[in-house]
Amino acid sequence: MQTNRILAFSSSRVGECGYLEMTLPVIKKFLDDEALNIAFIPFASVRGDYEAYAEMVRLALKELPYTITTVLHQDAKAIVEKADVIMVGGGNTFKLVHDIYDCQLLDIIRNKVNKGTPYIGWSAGANITAPGLGTTNDMPVIAPKSFNTLGLLPFQINPHYNNAKPFGHNGETRDQRLEEFMQMNSGLPIVGLPEGTYLQLESTLLTFNGAYEGVLFYWDEKDAITKRAIAVGEDLSFLL
Repeated sequence: MQTNRILAFSSSRVGECGYLEMTLPVIKKFLDDEALNIAFIPFASVRGDYEAYAEMVRLALKELPYTITTVLHQDAKAIVEKADVIMVGGGNTFKLVHDIYDCQLLDIIRNKVNKGTPYIGWSAGANITAPGLGTTNDMPVIAPKSFNTLGLLPFQINPHYNNAKPFGHNGETRDQRLEEFMQMNSGLPIVGLPEGTYLQLESTLLTFNGAYEGVLFYWDEKDAITKRAIAVGEDLSFLL
């Protein structure tokens, strides 16, 4: 029986809100008030100031009764293996995936989550719940061992989704970029998560929540790429 529990947030902030302000009540409800040990993976930071990053998270979640331990390269496996919860912060997805492979954490994280350990991620941390990192918005500042990621969800995610095109801009829109991915990766749907939205998986129930509609890109019965809105509160379990 599947016991996967996942929160995948588009971003750490929405609008003028403070850092992780939007996520705090969701995380509290998701984990309850139990004293839990959270392993925080900060590897998406390109500056390498991991303890400072973790302290930002602790400060933002200070009203919650959790102990947040920073995952560092030298003891990454041990910290993740004994954690009650795995939390992965945002930043650069290529850097995050590179370091996860470097620390040999990919299978450890996947196996723990598939056995019921709650997973919470935002931005890059949400991105890696998908089969691959190909729908990230980030620049490839470093080459990871593979583009394959955790594959906890069987579809792609695009955090910070926004299809705005400034006047006079001649580059591709976000939709065009995502459609290019789909042309090269037939069959994989993409969920676009605008800032202020998130996915929640509880066993076999997947829901879309937040302040705004999301978007779903998929191949229709005529083998054409189709885009439709995702309503707040919509059940997306058919994607599993």
